[in-house]
Amino acid sequence: MFFHCKLVALILVMTLDGQVYTGEIYGGHVAAPHSRPYMVLVEQHMENGTTKYCSGFILNEDFVMTAAHCQANSYKVLLGVHNFKKTNEIQNISVGESFPHKEYDPTGYKNDIMLLKLSSKANFNNNVRPIALAGQGDDSLPKSCIVSGWGRVSRSEKFMSDLLMEVNVTLIDSDQFAKEKLYCSEGETGPAEGDSGGPLVCEDGKAYGVVSFTFDPDLDGLPKHCYTKIPDNRSWIQSAMKTA
Repeated sequence: MFFHCKLVALILVMTLDGQVYTGEIYGGHVAAPHSRPYMVLVEQHMENGTTKYCSGFILNEDFVMTAAHCQANSYKVLLGVHNFKKTNEIQNISVGESFPHKEYDPTGYKNDIMLLKLSSKANFNNNVRPIALAGQGDDSLPKSCIVSGWGRVSRSEKFMSDLLMEVNVTLIDSDQFAKEKLYCSEGETGPAEGDSGGPLVCEDGKAYGVVSFTFDPDLDGLPKHCYTKIPDNRSWIQSAMKTA
């Protein structure tokens, strides 16, 4: 990576003793129930038999987008989730095939984006809806954005939040980030472990980025939260969906 920094991958940790450990959205608030109907909880079944979780978001009846570093042996996706403990209205769909970006680099989280093709179509309703993606013409820096997830609400909390949380973030205007096809925000508030793969949703209601990684500068400074830019990957997205 071009930064001299410590990378912290945003991967939700495994379940333990029936409790789900996940990442955190610090400094956020509870989202209005089902106000983010595009949000998806991605259940990762690992080769060693453990289960992990990432976030994701709905593109259409057949596809969910998440981060490439959320790769697993197999997946299920949970749609229509607000309260994680209320499962009666949740759609649970297995993933038929995964499509990580062909140029994904796990050492630097470059091109950290992946498509999941569902084994059966999502059933759209008031709680399950797709989100529009920012296009190649939407490559200017958005002013105000939101990220969402079910992670811990503070560092003192041990387990994931039952309820979907969200937090506002302000993006940094940086040529270096732009060259790496990244948007980044700064501060203690924002996504962390476990919110990987969720969308960066900006003022026009479109998804501009995919939550990728956080790094701590070597010198004193605030954490930087980085998101894979969707406008720079539209050609790959369209190509992958056509050939899937």
